[in-house]
Amino acid sequence: MNFPLWVWLAVILGLMVVVAVDLWIVDRGEPREFSVRQAGIWVGFYVCLAVLFGVVLSIWAGGQAGGEFFGGYLTEYSLSIDNLFVFFIIMSRFGVPRIYQHKVLLVGIVLALVMRGVFIAIGAAALTRFSWLFYVFGVFLVYTAYTLIRDHGKGEEEFTENLLLRWARRLFPTTSDYVGSRVTVRVDGRRMVTPMLIVMIAIGTTDLLFALDSIPAIFGLTKDAFIVFSANAFALMGLRQLYFLLGGLLQRLVYISYGLAFILGFIGVKLIVEQLHDSHVSWAPQIPIWVSLTVIGATMTVTTIASLLKARSRDEVVAPAEASQG
Repeated sequence: MNFPLWVWLAVILGLMVVVAVDLWIVDRGEPREFSVRQAGIWVGFYVCLAVLFGVVLSIWAGGQAGGEFFGGYLTEYSLSIDNLFVFFIIMSRFGVPRIYQHKVLLVGIVLALVMRGVFIAIGAAALTRFSWLFYVFGVFLVYTAYTLIRDHGKGEEEFTENLLLRWARRLFPTTSDYVGSRVTVRVDGRRMVTPMLIVMIAIGTTDLLFALDSIPAIFGLTKDAFIVFSANAFALMGLRQLYFLLGGLLQRLVYISYGLAFILGFIGVKLIVEQLHDSHVSWAPQIPIWVSLTVIGATMTVTTIASLLKARSRDEVVAPAEASQG
């Protein structure tokens, strides 16, 4: 379905208003820590907002469009959990004070949203012109799934600076310490940036790199650029609140990589099979969106429960050992 320009503008304007309200409510006054209760309220708000959008889309554009949005949203939200591990490492490495972390995440995520919008527009135009790219996307997703399983448990405490971040470090004179939440400051008449700006660039560009996995994945569920963009936007908008809500739980999701690998592998195979179907290959079926929704939802539920059970059994073994040592 081709969504008119006014629908695009309305959604983008609505998201900008939500960001402005978020900034006004959360970031007004003196900097303070983001509590778990506050994070839970905001996560609930953004999830309800996404569900409401999906329901309205289903009523207005049909069940197929609504199903594709929910499938894309669940996929992006699931993959965003993997982002949170890296965000946690970045925050720890740069020593960001906890009272400023929510601001860093907001700016970085808005930056990533703008860049993803450009990426989606280019990807949609390329896929429309060159349908064979769906095969490339499918193979890439299957390979990514393989690397997630292969590298499970490796390098979780490492963070490699990307090219843009290294360039920013060399280009901008940077202060040694944070200056509140400011990104620039004048020192001895010389304008300098603070580590706050470097961290924001790290968050934004790192999330953009994650788009190399997530954007092809959602194009495997829908070819509509509007649904791709809106699903990405709603998943990203609640990401910083999810970061504080999960907190230490991130370290307990030990099987999440396996779940994400299965989802990416499934969507990769789905992309290839459906492109063969569109090429009139008789044995290649058209996979309905409800199957994708079921697979994604069931996979994340099973891996989350299995991770928590594993963490619980591990704690039960470690606790007596620590008590005996004490």
